Amino acid sequence: MTDDTQVTARDVAMMQRALVLAAAAAETGEVPIAAVVYRGDEVLAEAANNREASGDPIGHAEMLALSAAGRGLGSWRLHDCAMAVTLEPCPMCAGAMVNARLGRLVYGADDPKAGACRTLYSIPTDVRLNHRVTVIGGVLADQCAEVLQAFFGQRRRS
Repeated sequence: MTDDTQVTARDVAMMQRALVLAAAAAETGEVPIAAVVYRGDEVLAEAANNREASGDPIGHAEMLALSAAGRGLGSWRLHDCAMAVTLEPCPMCAGAMVNARLGRLVYGADDPKAGACRTLYSIPTDVRLNHRVTVIGGVLADQCAEVLQAFFGQRRRS
């Protein structure tokens, strides 16, 4: 569940964009998770998981999008940026967001197996760390979960 008063029309639009990227990733055999980094109305970077195609264990959508945004801005500090991602980030990705000084995270479905922003851990908001990321979960959660459920359902049937 999310606090809808914090969710903007821009957040919803960016999540819809991430959903399109996630669906495209599913068609190539990747787990359908996608992320969009934005500042205001400007999309700075977007990515979908590519671990299968690249053989890269850190080929998570969030990691790829953070890296591309930093390169595009010429700075690793993304304090004035937001990210929309279709699934609650894992510990690796949540830690990268803290280290990138990301300003805001908007995610779709909770991840009961690896969620590190609210479900299992709260890395982005942990007061012991040197930066905190504003986290808003549950944005278009049903649609985000549906993409993942359809992908894994198809995989089980194959």
